[in-house]
Amino acid sequence: MSGLIEMPREKLHKRGASALSDIELLQAVIGSGGRDNDFKQIAKKLNAVILKHGAENLTIDDVMSIKGIGAAKATIVFAALEFWRRKFTKSSAPLIDSPEKAAEQLNQIRHKKQEHFVLLTLDGARRLINNRVVTIGTLMCSLVHPREVFSLAIEDRAASIIIAHNHPSGSLFISENDKEVSQRIRQAGEIIGIRLDDHIIVAGDEFVSAY
Repeated sequence: MSGLIEMPREKLHKRGASALSDIELLQAVIGSGGRDNDFKQIAKKLNAVILKHGAENLTIDDVMSIKGIGAAKATIVFAALEFWRRKFTKSSAPLIDSPEKAAEQLNQIRHKKQEHFVLLTLDGARRLINNRVVTIGTLMCSLVHPREVFSLAIEDRAASIIIAHNHPSGSLFISENDKEVSQRIRQAGEIIGIRLDDHIIVAGDEFVSAY
């Protein structure tokens, strides 16, 4: 029995994950190889790809580029990696999980004399990717088209967005136009697959959710 080689998953169950090498841990995630691909070799190639691109920059396409890893295995590998990144890596990007935290990102437009329309793009963990002014309007109104919003969201590979604008008048009244903008952006997002999380209106030091 002492001459038998333990498979990574068997070894993990008997001795714990800390007993496995990096390659063995990847083997345990992958499970098994194909007819012409030894899963240890696949694990080594996967490890090389992760080291090349870095865990923070790795994409599912990078994983699928490895011979022997199809869509199903790539999904498992990438989902496990993304869970680890979200839970255990420290990110300098702020978490935007409430209207209050979204409003904190809008200080630059609170006291503007013209209406500024802002887009916050978020990743799947609702961390801020980018904060951009999309349009600057007249004293009373700002025109925005879904095309302008979602071209930027797609560029950022955002999972969801928050839109926002200021009311130079100082009023937090939600107009019919404000409601129409929310509806138009929400509907476009449903088609594209990028969720609208909120529409924030700021006026001076105050804010309100218009969504």
